Amino acid sequence: MTSWTDFAADQPELAARVRRCFAIRKHSTLATLRRDGSPRISGTEVEFADDGLYLGMMPGSLKALDLRRDARLAVHCPTEDAPEDDPGSWLGDAKIAGRATEVSDATRIDQAHRFTIDILEVVHTTVGTPADHLVIESWHAGRGVQRRERR
Repeated sequence: MTSWTDFAADQPELAARVRRCFAIRKHSTLATLRRDGSPRISGTEVEFADDGLYLGMMPGSLKALDLRRDARLAVHCPTEDAPEDDPGSWLGDAKIAGRATEVSDATRIDQAHRFTIDILEVVHTTVGTPADHLVIESWHAGRGVQRRERR
């Protein structure tokens, strides 16, 4: 697995596009696995820090308990529709998948959960030029970057 810091150093342009997508609004969507294996989606805030990628959660939240039990996750950027009159100006859509590791912080009085993400996959989707197709750029640990077009 790869840290966000290592990924961003290796793929700075893709990392910048993904960060821009996550920055359009405060709340992203987190997917975790419940005890029975079914998916749970929850709102969350994603923090891109100099030393990695983090998620913070309230004490005892179900999503935090999910991640303690099964570290697999996916996080999806806030969504914003492409402008109808200029679809080519759409920033796109971004997803990150990986595994969470809880990091303790003894100085936190609120006992909130904080997780860092080891990255397995990063995907950025946008509209191509001309704006009649999608361009999907994905990075996978061990495989690097792939680019596909979908019409």
